[in-house]
Amino acid sequence: MGVREDVIQELTGPGGMFELTTEEVLGQPAAVFTSRMRSLREMVANTANFGDREFLVLEDQRHTFDDFISQVAAAAAALQQRGIGHGDRVAIFAANRPEWVVSFFAATSIGAIVSAYNGWWTADEVDYATALSEPALVIADRPRLERSGTGATNAPCLVIEDDWADFMATGAGTALEDIDVALAEDDAAVILFTSGTTGRPKGAVATHRGLIGFVQSTMMNGAVRVFAELRTNPPADDGSAPSHPAQSVTLGTSPLFHVSGLYGTTLIGMVTGGKIVYRRGRFDPEGVLQLIQDEGVTTFAALGSIGSRLVNHPRFGQFDTSSVINVGFGGAPTSPAVLDLIRQAFPNAAPSVGMGYGSSESVAVIAGIGGAEYRERPTSCGRVAIGFEAEIRGPDGRALPTGQEGEIWCRSAYTMLGYWNDPEATAATIDSDRWLNTGDIGCFDDDGYLYINSRARDMILRNAENIYPIEIEYRLDAHPSVAESAVFGVDHPEMGQEVKAVVVPAGDAAVDPDDLAQWCLGVLAPYKVPTVWEIRPAPLPRNAAGKIVKRELYS
Repeated sequence: MGVREDVIQELTGPGGMFELTTEEVLGQPAAVFTSRMRSLREMVANTANFGDREFLVLEDQRHTFDDFISQVAAAAAALQQRGIGHGDRVAIFAANRPEWVVSFFAATSIGAIVSAYNGWWTADEVDYATALSEPALVIADRPRLERSGTGATNAPCLVIEDDWADFMATGAGTALEDIDVALAEDDAAVILFTSGTTGRPKGAVATHRGLIGFVQSTMMNGAVRVFAELRTNPPADDGSAPSHPAQSVTLGTSPLFHVSGLYGTTLIGMVTGGKIVYRRGRFDPEGVLQLIQDEGVTTFAALGSIGSRLVNHPRFGQFDTSSVINVGFGGAPTSPAVLDLIRQAFPNAAPSVGMGYGSSESVAVIAGIGGAEYRERPTSCGRVAIGFEAEIRGPDGRALPTGQEGEIWCRSAYTMLGYWNDPEATAATIDSDRWLNTGDIGCFDDDGYLYINSRARDMILRNAENIYPIEIEYRLDAHPSVAESAVFGVDHPEMGQEVKAVVVPAGDAAVDPDDLAQWCLGVLAPYKVPTVWEIRPAPLPRNAAGKIVKRELYS
């Protein structure tokens, strides 16, 4: 066996830190952890180990883990007094703030299901989600209620700025152990709405098992990567490696209604005793840089354009960002040019820059990569996570050989139950053996590394040639005068489609389409080079998950 295989055996074998066993989950055998928490309420209770450490911070609100436990218990009792119980839905429609987190764990602690509304939704979208999930209560902040008009008021509503103190007072004095509600591992816990880049969002239903599995699986796969790398390339004992603080401090810019914010930031912080720092208002590079300096932020997720907007800010060098030792990516593949930019800007984080590939539907991370292997394979999303099965399938549904492109399918104990109140969409996404069709196109190389080439619906068909936009976008993003780009197909009377590129210049740089075409020709076949160009002065439109919303660029 190789080094990695040895590490996996030690960690997951009998008596290992992450010992695995096989159990039946939802009718199918699946790998699960022998030692694990069985509900999110148990996860809350376990944070007592961190006591008076700070956990949730927003300006002058600074809540310790002890505060958090008592607040969850009080809010859970208050929800029960309103008649809310097991299986009822509680919608949360608010910005990232401590009350969001407390509401989530209070609801799930009594067996209710959180319907996590996208904080950027319009009134029509809120109406749609409310009709779909039928919440018994909507917990919202005033700005979102005002922006959505009557959208969230089709259900009983608790306004955080007006009603929160009285709400909490009704449950004050309740201990978490007094919340005596039976919870099963495969009970639904949360409805996370898909990004809706192709139409109405669907509500992916994740279980208590799924969320807890996200944490444990992420930690295990991270440990495997780190231990294997340490054995293969031991660090030089010269004091050059950045020191690790006693407590991680994570920048809470990823929205809590998204996998990265709720699972990757909040759940991981709860299990590791980390602090999460939020800020008010829209993303502002200078404000975020100030927060990194003031709070000693160690970790942040560079989703979408966040990383490049920070690094390219004209005052970036005036802030102390040396505390940052971890930068993660996710949601979509990141171009090698952006990866290099981040490594140079955050040198203490350079050795650990990584990404995870997953979705609301997969719940846990399907594949991950970081450290040295990410530098060696910057366009890969890594090897399949331990505890997951994954394969590439052709149009006939059969598995394809290594190296061939097809749809990525996966299976684990943590996959969503299905889409809320949408059995047709569920059946089209999860087969009878609980295999999930991710909708992504990719392939494996001979070493087992997964590569994502494009969303299936993004593929351009030009003159019978399949063209994947992502490789063109990677090339354009590497140009020194390009800040970001988006590539898609537009109709052509003879060729079916031709390639269009929308390019945002970097700063005040002058961008010439002819120069960009020549730049593309340096590495791309001529038929892949864009023939239609749009130079866009404004940033590309993105959804809350950081993904480019290409439909807004079509013309």
